[in-house]
Amino acid sequence: MCTTCGCAAGEARIEGEAVHAHDHEHGWHVHADGTAHSHAPAADEHEHPHTHDDGTTHAHPHHHHGEHHHAHESAGAMHYGHGAAGAHAPGMSQSRMVQIERDILSKNDGYAAKNRARFDEQGIFALNLVSSPGSGKTTLLCRTIEGLKAKLPLYVVEGDQQTSHDAERIRATGAPALQINTGKGCHLDAHMVGHALAKLAPVDGSVMFIENVGNLVCPAAFDLGEAHKVAILSVTEGEDKPLKYPDMFRAASLMLINKIDLLPYVSFDIEKAVEHARRVNPQLEVLRVSATTGEGFAEWQAWIEKGLAAQGARKQETVDGLKRRIAALEAQLAQTAAD
Repeated sequence: MCTTCGCAAGEARIEGEAVHAHDHEHGWHVHADGTAHSHAPAADEHEHPHTHDDGTTHAHPHHHHGEHHHAHESAGAMHYGHGAAGAHAPGMSQSRMVQIERDILSKNDGYAAKNRARFDEQGIFALNLVSSPGSGKTTLLCRTIEGLKAKLPLYVVEGDQQTSHDAERIRATGAPALQINTGKGCHLDAHMVGHALAKLAPVDGSVMFIENVGNLVCPAAFDLGEAHKVAILSVTEGEDKPLKYPDMFRAASLMLINKIDLLPYVSFDIEKAVEHARRVNPQLEVLRVSATTGEGFAEWQAWIEKGLAAQGARKQETVDGLKRRIAALEAQLAQTAAD
């Protein structure tokens, strides 16, 4: 989580235009949403050395407000994720980390709600594509666009720390695409996506693909206003990825197992990968695809079209509900005038 890794310490840019500025001064980290925290130990925190039986020594931060957090150790492993924050940052208490995370995510959720309201009002089906670097997201997305562009209006937001290479690849397919460079940031946030929406101006009834920065950690926590997170796992990775990064696969609605054309050449147990993913998220849908051969793409594209139809139905329900309320108000006003 970003309270630990300190991401977003650079300047995010959309097609060369700065979106946020971040300042570092006297140990403070100012986030895009205006919240700030210190990377330096607080006045009530200091370190105590801890010497092991083997003679090695390390320091633990000591907090004089009731918290003293050590790594949990088991045979051959040290686990820093058992605290209230689920993470560890030197010189920062668990309660402070929890508060910072709440501040960041509550601000982000406000922007996400605005994005979602726009998607709902326009009947736009928004998907947040998440994965490790190198899973084949952009290649998969290019092939998806080629298969759907004759039937549906499609738009793409591309997230990378640097370069506009992926947005250029998407635009070569004919789909409008906007590149967001996050600098040192390791994920997109809802504020960035809101700016991208304003620039792209997608039409009603379209599909919006948001290709997130390659990372299986921070993007899991950040709602962008999307209908679904789609996790992409390639067969060139380990089938235990869902167990190693459970938050991401728990947050996803669909997992695409990509590069299945390479199965004869890699030691990847696809059934075990599905089993691991559903151990984390029993409701997770799974499709097997190859962006190279096109295998499985009929099912993937049908899943998108079904989701877009459902989004359109929600839009119509909203419109019908507004019409009913307006009619009821008009009838009430007419009755009041008659009385």
